[in-house]
Amino acid sequence: MNALKSLLAAADPVVAPFVCDGLQARIAAQAGFEAVYMTGFGTAASRGLPDVGLLSATEMINAVQFLADSVDVPVICDADTGYGNALNVQRTVRAYERAGASAMHIEDQVWPKRCGFLQGKEVIPLSDMLSKVKAAVDARDEILIIARTDALQPEGWDSVVERVVSFHEAGADLVFVDGIRSRKDLDDYVQNVPGIPKLYNGTLAVPEHANIGLIINPTTMLTLFAEMQRVFKEVREGTAAPLTGSEFVDMTSLLGVPEALAVADRFAME
Repeated sequence: MNALKSLLAAADPVVAPFVCDGLQARIAAQAGFEAVYMTGFGTAASRGLPDVGLLSATEMINAVQFLADSVDVPVICDADTGYGNALNVQRTVRAYERAGASAMHIEDQVWPKRCGFLQGKEVIPLSDMLSKVKAAVDARDEILIIARTDALQPEGWDSVVERVVSFHEAGADLVFVDGIRSRKDLDDYVQNVPGIPKLYNGTLAVPEHANIGLIINPTTMLTLFAEMQRVFKEVREGTAAPLTGSEFVDMTSLLGVPEALAVADRFAME
């Protein structure tokens, strides 16, 4: 059974931090998170690219596999627009599931897409997105299908509500309205989309009984970016605080180096 589905059955929302590589995923699991979120923005950024649709399906599927192999907790994944029409979406769903994803979201943006918090987004006709959602549901075995809309910015709440209700009726396990920026946006999300399991992308406190089952939180990704900028600057300037000596040991331990070396020794040729 899909472990994420069991977690979502609990009363409290599942909180999944943004991660973009196996090391971050392991740190998140070590910190006690019950799930992690493979961010498309972060995955593109880890390759030095902006999140404007430059990564291919193959590159994203490879990223899913590395993340899923690195941790035992469920991995929720960005699958952009599904990388094509309904037929492409079915292939994407099967590939993500084989790679180890517990859930994936597809969105209704025009390709090439943009990060959900950028301006100038456009969405495809509802009928086209419904074809993708139905195809995704048809293709999956146990992976959860999350249907995302980016219609809030270009079209407003009337369009958003029509879309997410239709996504839910088409079989999506959760719906996802991206671009929620303010407390009012979040309150409108809760009030305008009642009775449907929802994903929220952000850092605002979620009100009780909001029917938000899953929260993906970008705090870790953005804080890591700011901290890396600070540390690199300090190292360059020679002002970085000295290390304690435990950092390398802690990192190799988290990555399983002692266990890997033990296996190598066990099967070493005499």
